Amino acid sequence: MDPFQFFLIVLLGSIIAGVLGALLGLGGGIIIIPMLTLALGVDIHYAIGASIVSVIATSSGAAAAYVRDRITNLRIGMLLEITTTTGAVSGAFIAGLISVKVLYIIFAVVLAYSAVSMFRKQHDERQPDVQAHPWARRLRLAGAYSDARQGRVVAYDVAGVPLALALMYVAGTVSGLLGIGGGILKVPAMDMAMKLPMKVSTATSNFMIGVTAAASAGVYFARGDIVPFIAGPVALGVLIGATLGTHLMIRLNNRSIRQVFVVVLIAVAVQMAARGLGIGLS
Repeated sequence: MDPFQFFLIVLLGSIIAGVLGALLGLGGGIIIIPMLTLALGVDIHYAIGASIVSVIATSSGAAAAYVRDRITNLRIGMLLEITTTTGAVSGAFIAGLISVKVLYIIFAVVLAYSAVSMFRKQHDERQPDVQAHPWARRLRLAGAYSDARQGRVVAYDVAGVPLALALMYVAGTVSGLLGIGGGILKVPAMDMAMKLPMKVSTATSNFMIGVTAAASAGVYFARGDIVPFIAGPVALGVLIGATLGTHLMIRLNNRSIRQVFVVVLIAVAVQMAARGLGIGLS
């Protein structure tokens, strides 16, 4: 393939990944890795290295804007990072003890359940009778953000802090075991366990995945898995897409974001189940 053609394909695909990453609080690996490996024949190690770059680019482009607009809940993000990073370390230790195929199937089931649970939520915002958890009151996790779509300030309390911490540990462990971004589980955990508005969940997830990816990027760079010719257009495209995604997310309602997220959850669940059962989707 011509180098210029390769550059354009990677750039366009990365823009799409950046939009979804900023909109849904995910890393770009869900699109970047299949695009590079299946469509362009790039080695999986280089694809994962580029995916790490895409996560940092997504967070740089989206998280900064969400923090500026006060949609991100920094207190929740830093609290949940404690168990997420602990889970990632645990995943690295137990990676050789459990069958990867079994892990893929379990992960697919968890994603499918999350998709069904999120789909059944009918309202744009969480239910108004949510009771703040005692830990949330003590740590002052409640917040508010200005919703341009609704034209008002949305205040929210935080429930289910212990459950969310446990789910974040699982998200970190799965991320370490399977080499995928934890955002695919972080957003449902905050949405369902903590009863956060969907916009707050995705914005906070964008902040969290950037912190995690930045910590691991040095390892991938030292191993030579980050190739500038591949990572360059990925970073540029994802940054452009993330900027577009932030503007789009502000104008969408929470229900629309949740519906898009459900579709992505189902798609990833099918992909994980296929890997676990040894079924090729290429």
